[in-house]
Amino acid sequence: MAAGTTAGVWVLVLSLWGVAVSDQNITARIGKPLVLNCKGAPKKPPQQLEWKLNTGRTEAWKVLTPQGGPWDSVARVLPNGSLLLPAVGIQDEGTFRCRATSRNGKETKSNYRVQVYQIPGKPDIVDPASELMAGVPNKVGTCVSEGGYPAGTLSWHLDGKTLIPDGKGVSVKEETRRHPETGLFTLHSELMVTPAWGGAPQPTFSCSFSPSFPRRRALHTAPIRPSVWGLTLQLMPGPPPEPVPLEEVQLVVEPAGGAVPPGGTVTLTCETSVQPPPQIHWTKDGTPLPLSPSPVLLLPEVGPEDQGTYSCVATHPSHGPQKSRAISISIIETGEEGPAAGSVEGPGLGTLALALGILGGLGTAALLVGVIMWHRRQRRGQERKAPENQEEDEEERAELNQPEDPEAAESSAGAP
Repeated sequence: MAAGTTAGVWVLVLSLWGVAVSDQNITARIGKPLVLNCKGAPKKPPQQLEWKLNTGRTEAWKVLTPQGGPWDSVARVLPNGSLLLPAVGIQDEGTFRCRATSRNGKETKSNYRVQVYQIPGKPDIVDPASELMAGVPNKVGTCVSEGGYPAGTLSWHLDGKTLIPDGKGVSVKEETRRHPETGLFTLHSELMVTPAWGGAPQPTFSCSFSPSFPRRRALHTAPIRPSVWGLTLQLMPGPPPEPVPLEEVQLVVEPAGGAVPPGGTVTLTCETSVQPPPQIHWTKDGTPLPLSPSPVLLLPEVGPEDQGTYSCVATHPSHGPQKSRAISISIIETGEEGPAAGSVEGPGLGTLALALGILGGLGTAALLVGVIMWHRRQRRGQERKAPENQEEDEEERAELNQPEDPEAAESSAGAP
C-alpha cells in the first residue's frame, strides 16, 4: 500500500473513532487509536523528522524516530511520518511535538495537546424512596454514575428544574471514588429534602450526569415519583403546622439535664410505644436536621455550635407526626461544674484561706503577748524575793552574835 493511501486510511480511522481536533488541542476516547500528523514531513522515505512526547508514561521528553524501538506498542512513527497510538489511555495525556525537514530544507513544527475521555454508563438512582413525610428530612435516593473520565458532575432535578442545595429544605451529600487500576471515576450523590405544605402530592425527581468536556450531552436517569403522606409538597419555606406533643413520644438525654463540659458527649434517645416503630427525625432550634432517620442522636465532642434546643419527631402513616418535648443542650464553662465531694469551690477556698491566715496571725500575736507577760511576772517575783531574804540573813547574824547562856553573860559582866 502506498504511503499516501496509508495516510488516508489513518485519517479515515481518526474520523470513524470520533477524535475531535481543535487547533492544537485534541480529545480522544480511551481505548481507541489516535493518529497525529507531522506537518511538513515528506510523504515517502527518506524523511528527516523527530517526534517528542511528554506524557504520564514519561518522566521527561521522550524522542521517537521512524526507525522504531521498544515504544512501538505504545506509539510508533508511520511511513508517512504521522504518529500512531494504537490504544490511547489516561497515561497518554500530555504534549506531543513533531519537527520535520522537507527535501528543500524547510523545517516545520507541529505541537499537540492531547486529552482523553470516557463516557460512563447511564446513571441510576439507588434505593429510591417510595414515600415522603412533610415537615421532616427525607432521603430521596442516591444517584450513581460509574466508569467516567474525567470525573464530571451529578445534578438533581425536581419536576424538570435543577435543585440547588441550600442546607435547609434541600441538601446533597457527594462522594467521588477513583478506580486504582483503570483510573476511571465513580460518583455518588445522596439527595435529602424536607417537604413543606402546599405543593404537588407526587413530585418527580431525576438525576443527570454532565461530562467535563463541552459539546458532550448530559446523561439522565429514569425519573422517580414518591408520594407524600397525607400532605402536599413544596420545597419552599412555609409555616407548617406544629406537631402536638403526645405522651407516646419521650425524649431521654444522657447526661441528665443536657449540660456537659466542652468536648463531652451527649446521647439523645427518642422512645415511643407506637407499633410498628415509626421513623424518627430530629430538629434543632425548630429546624429539621439533615440526618437519616434514627431513634438515637449522638453528639460527640460537644462544642459551641452544638448548643441549642433539640426534639424528635416520630412519623407514622396512621398517627401523623408526633413531636417530643424539647431538651436544651448547653456547655458548662470551666469553674461552673460545682464543688465535688471533699472539695471547695474556687471563691470559697480563697475565703477559707483568708480566714485561716487571719486566725493564724491572731494566734501568733497572742502567743507572743503571753510569753512577754510571763517574763515580766518572773522578773517581778525575783525582785520581791530578794528583800525578804536579806532581812532573814540579818536576823540570823544577830542571833549568832548573842551569848548562848544568859547567866554566863551576867557572870562575865560582874567579874573583876
